[in-house]
Amino acid sequence: MSNRINAKGAERKPLPELLHVSPAPHMRRLDTVTSIMLDVIIALLPALAFGIFFFGMRALYIVLISVLCAVISEACYQLAWRKKVRIGDLSSVVTGLMLGLMLPAGVSFWVPMVGSVFAIVVVKQFFGGIGKNIVNPAIAARVFLMLCWPDQMVRYTNRAGELVSSATPLVEMKAGNAPTISLFNLVLGNCPGAIGEVSAIALGAGFIYLFCRRVVSWQIPVTFVGTIAIISILAPINGEATALFDQVASGSLLLCALFSANDYTTTPVTRGGKIIFGVGCGLITVLIRYFGAYPEGTAFAILIMNLLAPLFESWTKPHRFGGK
Repeated sequence: MSNRINAKGAERKPLPELLHVSPAPHMRRLDTVTSIMLDVIIALLPALAFGIFFFGMRALYIVLISVLCAVISEACYQLAWRKKVRIGDLSSVVTGLMLGLMLPAGVSFWVPMVGSVFAIVVVKQFFGGIGKNIVNPAIAARVFLMLCWPDQMVRYTNRAGELVSSATPLVEMKAGNAPTISLFNLVLGNCPGAIGEVSAIALGAGFIYLFCRRVVSWQIPVTFVGTIAIISILAPINGEATALFDQVASGSLLLCALFSANDYTTTPVTRGGKIIFGVGCGLITVLIRYFGAYPEGTAFAILIMNLLAPLFESWTKPHRFGGK
């Protein structure tokens, strides 16, 4: 705004450049989609590094295939529909990385290809692209693969890259037995599982990084894990006193609760909505683990709660000042 002369002949000073007239919410941050996605990638690197260390280079190949197919799928779709190619925002990289970490190292190489294409094209782009998908793409792709090729999703390997037939801790607990793997090995990650879900230490370090960077909030992870922990104390699945620690440290709970469940697009924005979302995820996970056909239920729980997220927002949205 240029300087002008007011009615009294005095010079009027220009308004500050940072003064904007806009509707609420009035939030100003320097974060961009690219910077947030880069933070998520950095936070997932410890889990990826441990997965490569424990399962060998095949784990790296699975993750790289998943990431490359996700990026190529997004670029091809946007080119085909004459849209601006936005692979530089790194959102497709995060989707491919998350899906790759959810897969066991023994899957066939076509599995991450199919999963990445489904996540990007069907779940993300068909609904309008980033910010418009109604469910988490990586979670939806994992559920799709579990339903279509369940035998591929349990091809767990050992350090030598050989397929193992031993039951996972969740399978053992579902049968009413105590896990044969010690709690120390569960927390460290010395157990069968997907590439990025076995090490609680690596996942916790990544979440702390995101929390310190203010990329994620505490409401969903705490209520998600806390709900499962409380039920495990009150009604342990196998009657063991250590069921609490076994339930929390086993399976994909920490990977899904700390990362997938905090997706901006598919979770409520209100604080109360996030708490309801986390409690709901915990309850559904426990129901599937205790009574369902699958030993693990975190992916199904997040997928269901993604669809209900708008409802939770409507329940907990703040009222206008002076309104009812």
